[in-house]
Amino acid sequence: MRYRIRHVTEYSYPETVSLCHNEARLNPRSTTRQRCVQASVSCEPGAAYRSEREDFFGNRVSFLTIEQPHILLRVVAESLVEVLPEIGQLDLGRDTPWDEARQRLDTELSEAMLEARPYRLESPRIPTLEDLADYARPSFGPGRPLGEAVADLMARIHGDFEYDPGFTTVSTPLETVLEHRKGVCQDFAHLAIGCLRAMGLAARYVSGYLETRPPPGQEKLQGADASHAWFSVFDPERGWLDFDPTNNLVPMDRHITLAWGRDYTDVAPLKGVLFGGGESHGLSVAVDVTAES
Repeated sequence: MRYRIRHVTEYSYPETVSLCHNEARLNPRSTTRQRCVQASVSCEPGAAYRSEREDFFGNRVSFLTIEQPHILLRVVAESLVEVLPEIGQLDLGRDTPWDEARQRLDTELSEAMLEARPYRLESPRIPTLEDLADYARPSFGPGRPLGEAVADLMARIHGDFEYDPGFTTVSTPLETVLEHRKGVCQDFAHLAIGCLRAMGLAARYVSGYLETRPPPGQEKLQGADASHAWFSVFDPERGWLDFDPTNNLVPMDRHITLAWGRDYTDVAPLKGVLFGGGESHGLSVAVDVTAES
């Protein structure tokens, strides 16, 4: 399946911004299950300086410096991505036992294991909390296959937590989400990752897009698709396995991976510093994901 993606971000300011520096992680990755055919990031006003690089996690980063005074910044990312389903990932009962995976992460020194180990540690938005271990344990009986245990945890999060876009912001602590049992996709991904790390497993945060489909007989609204988040867990035999706790499903050909890292802090689509602009700003984001075939 091929998708065309258009992601438009607008910042508006009450006072003039004289200079700003921005980092954008808006170019989709190429992975074993998807290929980024083409991608571009542009801005209005235009950038006086720009560069491209890969960060520590292998995400593509666009750096944009805007020197023209402005009260509105518009950043447009457009890409064409080909996604292939991972049918084998559905057979969760054949995975490595979760406690064996944990033990191998402790002891083995292969390149894959060493690369996975940092994802066992706490990170800026996912602290070590005993309550996370308590919540996770019912899913992780001795010898249970890793994928099966993680799918059970995912289903419990989906059932126990309410999707409430008005309750949290990007800075809401994980403790608050756990206490009130509500949040959005970012929160549920952080929660699942925290639970898995509490069990000694390696888990990472994935940002991307999910194609949405309108009800039968209705046209798709422009800008109705949204940025999405889910998580991956490391299986020593099969590598990284994706799970979407917001929708209680294993990502297939409707999920498009943008970036990954320890948590949202590492993969924020757009961040930067500015001079001027006043004490507040307005923000609007519109995403269109269109299937081509």
